[in-house]
Formats: sequence, structure tokens, C-alpha cells
Amino acid sequence: MPAKKEPGEGMNVDIKLVRDLAAILEKAGLSEIEVEDGDRKIKVARGGGGGTYISAPVPAPAAPAAPAAAPVAEAAPVDDHAGAQKSPMVGTAYLAAEPGAANFVSVGDKVSEGDTILIVEAMKVMNPITAESSGTVKAILVENGQPIEFDQPLVVIA
Repeated sequence: MPAKKEPGEGMNVDIKLVRDLAAILEKAGLSEIEVEDGDRKIKVARGGGGGTYISAPVPAPAAPAAPAAAPVAEAAPVDDHAGAQKSPMVGTAYLAAEPGAANFVSVGDKVSEGDTILIVEAMKVMNPITAESSGTVKAILVENGQPIEFDQPLVVIA
């Protein structure tokens, strides 16, 4: 009869994936990056000392907790853009389909629900971000090529 495994014993971690995530973290200047595949999560983050630490797997997704001591200055910009369309992932924002091409949208443009408003590159995959509602583009809150975080406000459409 096989022996009972202790928690964490026999963990199968894809080292190449972890290294790739660490490289993306460094290149994009992010503080952490996380990927999820079924019930396994891999999170790579930079500690306060600039080093990188890795944690994997996490058995169940935890509800995001609000930072205990978030500076007031950081909270204000999010409130200023209430109702803005937010990023569904961590990555790099691109406002056009390719370098030199016209931006998908500009301030003042009218968009329909489902129109592509920008692209987020995550792990070398280009993910089109589409308008969640129809309206007029009031503000574009990111720069072309800017690293972005999950839930970061991207575009205000009203």
C-alpha cells in the first residue's frame, strides 16, 4: 500500500515556467506575477530586498484582502476613475495592434460593446481587451507599452 503523502511532498513544479515568470517580472518591472491552472497556482514575487521568492501550489483561491496600511495617495487615483474599465490580468498594455499603427481608440471616440480598446500582452500572448459597454472614450489611463497590474483602471467609457 502506498505511503500517505504529507502536504507539499511530491510537488511537481515546472521550473522553466517559474524562470519564465521571473524573467517577465524583471523585464516588466512588476512586483509579482501569478498564474493559475486548475487547482494549482504559481506566484512569483519580489521581496522588499529586491530578491525573488516563489510560492506554489495554493490549494484554493483566497479572496483578495485590502492592504492594511495603504497610503491615502495611492487610493485617490482609483476613486477618481470610478467606473473605469479595469484590466483582467497582469501584463503590458498596447494601444495599437502593432508599432506604427493607429491606436484602437482615442479620447472622444465612440465605441460599441465588444470593440477592441487595447491589447494586454501576458506571457507572450496578445489578449484583446474589449469595451464592456457602448459609449464615448472619456480617458485613456495607460501609456503604450506600460506594465499593468490586475484590476488597474485602463479606459473610462461613459
